[in-house]
Amino acid sequence: MKLSDLFPTPGSRKTRKRVGRGPGGTDKTAGRGHKGQKSRSGAGKGQFFEGGRSTLISRLPKRGFNNVGTTYEVVNLAQLDRLEGDSFDRAGLEAAGLVRRKGNPVKLLARGTVSRALTLHVDAASESAVKAIEAAGGTVVLPAPKAPDAAEQKTR
Repeated sequence: MKLSDLFPTPGSRKTRKRVGRGPGGTDKTAGRGHKGQKSRSGAGKGQFFEGGRSTLISRLPKRGFNNVGTTYEVVNLAQLDRLEGDSFDRAGLEAAGLVRRKGNPVKLLARGTVSRALTLHVDAASESAVKAIEAAGGTVVLPAPKAPDAAEQKTR
């Protein structure tokens, strides 16, 4: 017996119905019904059609979307207490290795304690961190708050 001698048992295989191929009982509308979108060739709705509303793909953020949140470089009181000196700005914190990413603003948090008076120039600070520095006799210098734009005031 060879592979070329193999064939299915008679009656076990049925030839598929070839519709729309002339008079043979399956012609005319070829099982598609009369008229309408679904009777036409190449018809039907797209794979992502959702009944006329905006599709999920068009509702998702597109490439290039950036979150508007601010990412801070965090400095804690315990880290500052270990450093030499009593006045720190961004350059001093970078030199000490506490700030690594140069584009991000610096925020002071109150984890740990401080035992001496320090002067700090940072972009943001928690209330408890400012109180701890001032209790030790130091000061925290924050930038002045920005005035809202005219466009922002109109939207409020």
